[in-house]
Amino acid sequence: MNSISIVIPVYNEAKSLHSFLVYLQKMNSNNIIEFLVVDGGSNDGSKAIVSTFSKKHLKFKSIDSPKGRAIQMNIGAAQALGEILYFLHADSLPPEKYDEHIIEAVSSGAESGCFRMKFDSQHWGLKVAGWLTQFNSKSCRGGDQSLYVEKTLFEQIKGYNESFLIYEDNEIINKLYKQSNFKVIQKWLTTSARRYNSNGVWRLQFHFVVIHLKKYLGANAKKLESYYLNHIK
Repeated sequence: MNSISIVIPVYNEAKSLHSFLVYLQKMNSNNIIEFLVVDGGSNDGSKAIVSTFSKKHLKFKSIDSPKGRAIQMNIGAAQALGEILYFLHADSLPPEKYDEHIIEAVSSGAESGCFRMKFDSQHWGLKVAGWLTQFNSKSCRGGDQSLYVEKTLFEQIKGYNESFLIYEDNEIINKLYKQSNFKVIQKWLTTSARRYNSNGVWRLQFHFVVIHLKKYLGANAKKLESYYLNHIK
């Protein structure tokens, strides 16, 4: 397997979207057959940025979708042509030659996986959180680390659960740990700390712990969403 489709869910990312697309185009080794930017109804010009960029770089495509990361990623995956799907948030920058690292991991028998991650912040709490992502444990996972998965496996587990408007990444990762050889590629992906900056590092981390605990105790998708909307910006 050596063809990769990147699926990028987007909602109001105009501020940094162009530089993000330039970065992805420059840092891969030409194993990417398409970049599918799935827009969930942005009203800040994000879609126009992708449209303009795609006229110069034909591998980039804009797809319309209802809002919701799980829905957006499923719609992108349904249209993807690659044998490997790579789901990437628009505020996360994968390492140089990220496509080669993914193909190497799949070739070694790891049907799904992610990169280790660090935040673009010097806060010691976030440095510790990033350090923990090197370990291959479900408790150290999250969507900001990105996710690659063989397309046949993604279809087998029926993709993202669209009832989850939050926690969708953890829900699918839990499935992948059960049904595949999950690998943490030991290369750094850098993600934005903007949610921590706007909510407060310890405050946001506390609410994330509560969300995980609620899910463990049996809370459904609606209850998790309600808690998130009431406590997190």
